[in-house]
This record gives sequence, structure tokens and C-alpha cells, in this order.
Amino acid sequence: MSEKLKVAIIGCGGIATGKHLPSLAKLEQVELVAFCDIVVEKAEQAAKKYGVAEAKVYEDYQELLQDKSIQVVHVCTPNDSHANISIAALESGKHVMCEKPMAKTAADARRMVEAAERTGYKLTIGYNNRFRSDSLFLKQLCVAGELGDIYYAKAHAIRRRAVPTWGVFLDGEKQGGGPLIDIGTHALDLTLWLMNNYEPKAVLGTTFHKLSQKENAANAWGPWDPKKFTVEDSAFGMITMKNGATIVLESSWALNTLDVKEAKSTLCGTEGGADMEDGLRINGEKHSRLFKNLIQLDSGGVDFYDGKKESMQDTEIRLWIDAVLNDKEPIVTPKQACVVSEILEAIYKSAETGEAVYFD
Repeated sequence: MSEKLKVAIIGCGGIATGKHLPSLAKLEQVELVAFCDIVVEKAEQAAKKYGVAEAKVYEDYQELLQDKSIQVVHVCTPNDSHANISIAALESGKHVMCEKPMAKTAADARRMVEAAERTGYKLTIGYNNRFRSDSLFLKQLCVAGELGDIYYAKAHAIRRRAVPTWGVFLDGEKQGGGPLIDIGTHALDLTLWLMNNYEPKAVLGTTFHKLSQKENAANAWGPWDPKKFTVEDSAFGMITMKNGATIVLESSWALNTLDVKEAKSTLCGTEGGADMEDGLRINGEKHSRLFKNLIQLDSGGVDFYDGKKESMQDTEIRLWIDAVLNDKEPIVTPKQACVVSEILEAIYKSAETGEAVYFD
């Protein structure tokens, strides 16, 4: 492998320029050598800001993949193209980080798992909330058994009024859904990972198109056009696992509630519980008395020295590149991400049919 890892970006929109490129640019062992977007001006702008002097710009990702010197590809396109681009990149001999969700459909997600296994190249999915300081600390507690057997959990992805009105977020054909597949996917991934439970048994789900039909609605990013709002505005699911554990998943872009949480988990185990309210709270019983602890995760400052604090995106990208360079398994594995997609699809199917969906 060359001294510096040659990385390409396919899809140079907001998630690329807001997350992937700034974090990749901080790594000395990375060179950003190729940029692709169907709006070629976006690729040109990204190349100018983040690329090496000789960086190449493409409008067609197939042409980019023909460059055998590229070792890693980041896929930052709409959901409906995740699978085809990722599989083509793996088959062209490249390691792939694909943005969440893994794919628009569970079948596509399974195709991606198969392609990674068949080619032997690494594939990971951009579930960056695993890399928050509270998530990492809580994972350590779960692995150490301090919560015991986690048998009930909530996965929270609730916004009061924050509907993304740009890009293709409201386009059901390109995205496969609304808040459930957009932000609910983060909450579900985080919760399954903390529980280390990837064996669903059955799902019962509901979706709603209630507030999406309001004209001139109050919204963080300005009012939406009800005619273009083709996805749900909120979705909810109850997931039972093969070992009996139960997860309640809640997601919304627009909901009349003040109980707002996004990409957070509540866990209830036999030895203790945890939630991400006001930081990380741990509860349980010791010496026949109930206790509640608020975990302080910031180490505090030192006079005249700011210290170094790494964002979750920087941690995610750094550890992904480290996995490629040192041949380690990515922290977010394809099989884990595939289960997330299978559960999300089951919630949509249950909402459509009005019946529970059972897994084999």
C-alpha cells in the first residue's frame, strides 16, 4: 500500500462537504484524489477546496472507478444509489464507506453484504452516532455487564419541527422513506449496537402523513411544499427480538411534542439502566437503595491549555481509515447495518399492511 491512502468521493453534496471531506482532510495519511457528482460544479468546488493539486473530477462514477490507484471510496449519494455504487466500487477493488442508511431496500443491503464478502474489500456504513463520547462510554458499560441483560430499550429520533426541505429528502422514490430511514436509522443502529442484539423476531409499525399536509408550517428550514412531501412525517415501531428483548423505535421530523431527542437510546437491564437525557444517566440499585448517577464525560479544561477534543465525525473517519490501513474489521460492520435496514423495511411494511412482520 502506498504511503498515503488515495481516497475518492462520490456525491459532493451536503453530507460530503459537511462531514466526510472535513474529517478526511485532517488525516495526514490520506490524499483526496478524485471527486464525482452528477452536478459537476459541485465536484469541482470540492476538489478545489479539499483535493490534491492533481485531483480529478468526474460526472460519471463508473469512470472514476476505473482508476486503479484509488484505494478507498466514500459514497455520499441519495439512498437509492447506495447499493449499486458501493457494489461497483467493491468489485473494482476499493474499500467503501457508504453513508447511512445502508440502502433504500433490505434486498439491496443484503447485496452489499454479499459483495463485501465476495470481494474481500472492507465496507462500512456512516453511523457516526456510535462515536459520540456518551455512546462509547455506555458501550463500555454494556460490554462490562454493568446493566446486566438488556431486555427493554427505546430508540429515540424525535424532532418537533425540523423537516429537511432541500435535496431529495422529501422524495420517497429516491430515499425510500422519511424520518424513519433518515434519522430513525441512527437511533436504531445505536440501540442495537449497545445491546449487541441483531436477531429480530417480529416488528409492528405505524407511519403517519399528518403534519406534512399543512401549508406554511413553522419549520427550522422554512415551510415545506405539501405536494412534494411524499414520505411520512413520523413513524413508530415495536421490535421484539428472538431472545425476548423489546425495542420501541420513535422517529419524526414534525410532531407536536416537547419531548425532543435525536439519535439517543434508553436501556433497561437486569442490573441497571441508562438513558441519554441531560448527558448520560445511569440508574440501578445498590445495598437495597435506588441510585441515579449523571456521568460527566468532559475532562474539564486546564488554564492556558485548551486540550484536544475530537468530534464524533472525526473519530468515525479516523477509525475507518485506521481499519483500512491496518486491516482491522470496521466498527460498523455490513451485517450489523443490514439488520438495521431489514428492521426499518419491516416497519414500513407493517405500517402498509396493518399486520406484524415476522422474521425467519
